[in-house]
Amino acid sequence: MTRHLFGTDGVRGRAGEFLTAELALALARAAVARGESERPQVLIVRDTRESGEMLESAIAAGVTAAGGDALLGGILPTPAAPLLVLRHRLDLAAVISASHNPYEDNGIKLFAADGFKLDDDTEHAIEAELERPPPVPDRIGRVRRLHGALEDYLRELHSRFAELDLSGRRILLDCANGATYRAAPEIMRRLGAEVTVLADEPDGRNINDGCGSTHLDSVIEEIRAEGQDAAFAFDGDGDRVLAVDRNGTVVDGDELVALAALHLRAADRLPGNGVAVTVMTNYGFHTAMSEAGVEVATTAVGDRYVLDELRRRGWALGGEQSGHIIDLGFAPSGDGIASALLTLEALGGRDLADRDAMAKLPQRLVNIRAPARASLRAAIEDATVCEAIEREQQALAGRGRVLVRASGTEPLVRVMVEAPSDDETDAVCDRLAELVRRTIA
Repeated sequence: MTRHLFGTDGVRGRAGEFLTAELALALARAAVARGESERPQVLIVRDTRESGEMLESAIAAGVTAAGGDALLGGILPTPAAPLLVLRHRLDLAAVISASHNPYEDNGIKLFAADGFKLDDDTEHAIEAELERPPPVPDRIGRVRRLHGALEDYLRELHSRFAELDLSGRRILLDCANGATYRAAPEIMRRLGAEVTVLADEPDGRNINDGCGSTHLDSVIEEIRAEGQDAAFAFDGDGDRVLAVDRNGTVVDGDELVALAALHLRAADRLPGNGVAVTVMTNYGFHTAMSEAGVEVATTAVGDRYVLDELRRRGWALGGEQSGHIIDLGFAPSGDGIASALLTLEALGGRDLADRDAMAKLPQRLVNIRAPARASLRAAIEDATVCEAIEREQQALAGRGRVLVRASGTEPLVRVMVEAPSDDETDAVCDRLAELVRRTIA
């Protein structure tokens, strides 16, 4: 069966239009109804979007209508959910968030009792359940607050990084007016850092609005002016992070994974001596890992594919250029706050501006919006576009690469080019992007 609701990262769309209260209720009821527990305990957490309250109520209604108990954790980063599921031995978690998308969108991500996101087969089964009349449970469930959820999450972070002393370190944080606005500053301060915080006043509509990991201008301007030791910018739900050094240079997920890999390998804490990354990862990362004797596995774009590869190989570390970094030594999902702390741990007191884990090849990424998802596939499968991609790839063989793909979360075609020089990178990217635009038009 072809999935119609679940994408690469749960169910996501415009709140109230695609992602309605009715759909949220039905999904929750179906997810609980197909479970094996007699009285499922289901955690619900959300980010700061104004539609989160509506969807939280709808999911709670769906859970209780199926005979489960809904535990409301409130506003928490996405990675807190799997940690709390494991800590409290819960059956399921629902996270209400659309990550880096604008406030008008929202989404539902589901985590199983083992802390991992639901697999494809389970998502298929939930969608199939929606086609059947809902079963009538023997009893109706209850709704209650999970008190102390934020503190439980902070305790997990503090336990993992108890040896990290940030005394004297000046850290700048951009919380994207999202789910990290309380947790990130608090854990940094508990570890001794002097913290300056941007975008920590959510109003329901300002999440990711000119701030966070997708809008770094404010962070760059602030750190250049005030000279903090390092800055970290999270996305709306807190499962991604990008860094900025004191010079205002952006440190993306490729460099953060490289830093972590070399650090964990030196400490004999890199299981399998390997890392998993996506096809978007910079060519320079592969070169650096090869020189360090670290094996690299490459997956499709999406943290679920990185996670699947890590589990298949028995490895622990992986990530995406976007800053979605997974360390299974801590949690079964990406965690932006933990990744920021891991970066500081890996630096060992060194300045972020002095990092030397990898040398990046010039890279350019252009996102081209399409009017509908159907036109995405048509554009990248067009014969003329495919011939142009092959031609450019041949010209860059052994020196760089080309990647043209449809986004799994937005109606975008992404054109990415890496080449030895900025000029060549721009020229190749411009040629392909213009062709894709014309094809879509």
